[in-house]
Amino acid sequence: MTTPKLLNRLTFRQLQVFRAVYERQSYSRAAEALGLTQPAVSAQIRQLEQALGQPLFKYAGRTLHMLPAADALASSAHSIFEQVSRLQMSLSDLAGTISGELNLAAVSTAQYVVPHLLARFRAHYPNVQIRLRVCNRAQALTRLAEQRDDLVIMARVPEDDDLVFMPILDNEMIPVVWPGHPLLEMERPSLEDLARHYLLMRESGSGVRGALEEHADAEDVDLAHIIEMGTNEAVKQGVMAQLGVAVLPRLAVRLELEAGLLEHLPLPGFPLRHSWCTVYHRERFPTPVTELFLRFVRDHLDELHDHFAADPSPLPSHGVACLPDTARP
Repeated sequence: MTTPKLLNRLTFRQLQVFRAVYERQSYSRAAEALGLTQPAVSAQIRQLEQALGQPLFKYAGRTLHMLPAADALASSAHSIFEQVSRLQMSLSDLAGTISGELNLAAVSTAQYVVPHLLARFRAHYPNVQIRLRVCNRAQALTRLAEQRDDLVIMARVPEDDDLVFMPILDNEMIPVVWPGHPLLEMERPSLEDLARHYLLMRESGSGVRGALEEHADAEDVDLAHIIEMGTNEAVKQGVMAQLGVAVLPRLAVRLELEAGLLEHLPLPGFPLRHSWCTVYHRERFPTPVTELFLRFVRDHLDELHDHFAADPSPLPSHGVACLPDTARP
């Protein structure tokens, strides 16, 4: 079939229905998501298959299988809808009424920062629809590689010339213990002293855990006594319950430190410091809304730093480097 004939027979509605079926691998789930009946979804897919001259799906028992034509169409449909979205946002920009979507992924330690940033952005641009997914570092790297989000907010950006990043705020990681812990009575406790206690840590792939393990390797300290926990909140609760000690982002424990529920344990080489950054893949050309958000962040960096100022007299910075040597443009 020639391109003009195909253009005359394809509709956006058919592509919308196809994408719903392809992503959910089910006619019934696609119908539910679109608010249609299953026969209506089936009819749209039949019309689309007739326009293409090829089948897209087939059932084997009760399982729906994607045929090669469906995989090819899915890639093209994604590009088509992305371009339409860009057009819509560009038109909104010209009209002075920015709208559209901003899809973000943020590592779990950044969840203490990102909502404040989004609240300020949303106050200026209420028509932008925001979606935020919180994940661990390993998941963030996967999402970044697959270009599933407009931006990823993370620390310890991989060395990759295809990544464009902008530092936004320091993430200081500090040792914390419960009030009255014996280490607080020591004159000059060290990382080796901390490691003699049970260390509450996130799962492998966590940014904080990775930073602590790198620092311990550099100091030739064995972290032999580890209790793994799934969230920063669980780690905090574990320390307060006197299950163990931990290294956590200062912002994650700020309220608990102020309330006297946790104590900061000063150790040589701490705080470890990395910068949270906005990151996107160079091949994923920023949408107008993404560009607007990045510009907004740049313009409000001083305000963000002031809001999250840790202490009137912060500790000196030590430890591992927070970013590659040179920030790529």
